[in-house]
Amino acid sequence: MSTRLVIIPTYNEKENIRDIIAHVLGLQPDFHVLVVDDGSPDGTAGIVREIQAGAPGRVHLIERSGKLGLGTAYIAGFKWALEHGYGFIFEMDADFSHDPDDLVRLYRVCADGGADMSVGSRYVKGGQVRDWAWDRILLSWCASLYVRMVLWLGVRDTTAGFVCYRDSTLRALPLDEVRFIGYAFQIEMKYRVKLAGLRIAEVPITFKDRVKGKSKMSVNIFHEAFLGVLKMRFTIKHPKA
Repeated sequence: MSTRLVIIPTYNEKENIRDIIAHVLGLQPDFHVLVVDDGSPDGTAGIVREIQAGAPGRVHLIERSGKLGLGTAYIAGFKWALEHGYGFIFEMDADFSHDPDDLVRLYRVCADGGADMSVGSRYVKGGQVRDWAWDRILLSWCASLYVRMVLWLGVRDTTAGFVCYRDSTLRALPLDEVRFIGYAFQIEMKYRVKLAGLRIAEVPITFKDRVKGKSKMSVNIFHEAFLGVLKMRFTIKHPKA
């Protein structure tokens, strides 16, 4: 059995899901995939079930009743991964904004480099963003700067959602206490890893805008992240406090 599991949350990703799973399954060392689908009306879950038939034991599916949020999808996936004995657990988008080939690099930084969490980063040397308008890049960069100033996180790409965790890292975190469900979830997870005294390493990646399907970004997501950072600063305590 593989010790590596890639969690892919989905909502209406029928254009991408077949190709992204095929790419992940073709990697070496081998990776398994867990899709957490939030009741996609476009039939994403049905496509995953078809793929499962041809890849028994390597592709898994959690079907949820509705659009419950990115954060709760990952928490459900984390718990499933830990229950099933995976040693390295990954977050990745379904839309190819994250290059699946970079999963191997994220894995190596944890498995061989000793990191407790590795982050695919747009904002360290060698990282970059493609196909975004300049104002969107500026907004994203300023958001990460704001988070660093408030939380002293020590991570340049604070909202990054391309991540590898050791199982021991997730076991050290109070997963049931994670509050945020949008992009603030990504910030909160990094903050909790830092407060737990664990090591976070950033790996430069090229982030690309999706080609197929529709973006899930909204004003509410940015609103949650902006206010959520302040809440984190004053409400999340050191786990040993």
